[in-house]
Amino acid sequence: MDIAISLLVLTAIALVLGAVALFRRGGYRKQAVLMLVLAAVMAANVVIWTLPNSEGQSLVTQADKQKAPE
Repeated sequence: MDIAISLLVLTAIALVLGAVALFRRGGYRKQAVLMLVLAAVMAANVVIWTLPNSEGQSLVTQADKQKAPE
């Protein structure tokens, strides 16, 4: 699960950097905005999975505790 969260964060950063590059280049405004929207959605997913609830447990820790079916 840690690898998935790390990849989400790295991909969101790459999308933001790519969107900035497209804004500077000009002519690709729609694609740049869509990249920023996708980065925001990915960041929201990371926050949802890692933010602890009132009991101090996050979805990541709960998922790590469960054993995969064999």
